[in-house]
Amino acid sequence: MNWRGNLLRFCNVAGLPILEPFVRLAAGEDKREQFVGIAKFILLPIAAVCVFLGLWAAAASSVVTDSAKLPSPQATWAAGKQLIAMHYEQREADKTAKQEKLVEAVQLLAEANAYTAAASKATGEKKSKLEDKSLALKKRAVAAANFVPSSAPTFIDQIWTSVKTVFFGFFLATIVAVPIGVLCGMSPWFNAAMTPFIQIFKPVSPLAWLPLAFIVIMWYYAGYSSGETFFDKAFLISASTVCLCSLWPTLVNTTLGVASVDKDFINVADVLRLSWWQRLTKIILPASLPLMFAGMRISLGVGWMVLIAADMLAQNPGLGKFVWDEFQNGSDLTYARIAFSVLVIGLIGLLLDRIMIFFRNLVSFGNPSPV
Repeated sequence: MNWRGNLLRFCNVAGLPILEPFVRLAAGEDKREQFVGIAKFILLPIAAVCVFLGLWAAAASSVVTDSAKLPSPQATWAAGKQLIAMHYEQREADKTAKQEKLVEAVQLLAEANAYTAAASKATGEKKSKLEDKSLALKKRAVAAANFVPSSAPTFIDQIWTSVKTVFFGFFLATIVAVPIGVLCGMSPWFNAAMTPFIQIFKPVSPLAWLPLAFIVIMWYYAGYSSGETFFDKAFLISASTVCLCSLWPTLVNTTLGVASVDKDFINVADVLRLSWWQRLTKIILPASLPLMFAGMRISLGVGWMVLIAADMLAQNPGLGKFVWDEFQNGSDLTYARIAFSVLVIGLIGLLLDRIMIFFRNLVSFGNPSPV
């Protein structure tokens, strides 16, 4: 059956072996074998999660200090629902405030038009005063029409900020690491020159990179006022830190992928007398893509871990800053909200990893790997 093969291939490429037993059941394959797969990929993980929740609840009733206690799963869930509800309440309040400002802008514009009409019939100093009044009202109307709510970012806003930051930092890391990795893989001399830098800088902590990124970005932004630049300073500091920490796995894997291209492919390129560019684009890059994407997968995971610490220190309004602000707040809901943010951070990291597995499997030859 063609649909069966297509769905099984999708499960393999997308890294979703959990769906494979259901596809095989629908295709009429051995039920006993497929139920074993369902137990392995669904029932066993559910049981493990239930055990984890039970241990968490037991620990929450025991881990209590004078000033705080470990939040229970129920408290964490309630805090998460509250954070999401606060987001929608804030959006509704911002929408109402913007509508009120639009109504105010219409009223001011109507009043300004009335002064303009009166000025057209007046003369001398009175006309000048009426025109000045009309102009002032029009300026106020424009300001009211362009009103942007200045409310603090909500939890959902901070999630999107973190996701945008990590993808921007990952993009910067990729455009730096891939070309250097290709050159290292193609040229042993260039690889020898770059190896000391890779070995020295690869293990450096993000907490060490962040102050240096801070100095460079503050120097670059020295001549600009707030609002004159496309990127916020805190955003760039966090993204730069993510870039500096996450480029190394992509660089190393790209180098390995290019250097380990099958010699038969290189011999074919020699026989066909391909140019350097043709050799690169038609032989080397396609053959090294699986390892390259494997490195990108590691880089994105490293970048997501690094981002939380970078947000805390750079005060970029992302999840790291949310955790730090809640810790400093010290309210009754502080630790429940932090626990919920930990779960969200983990789930987003899982989703990012699945996305990179999907892209890696798309460019892999032979049987793609689900992990």
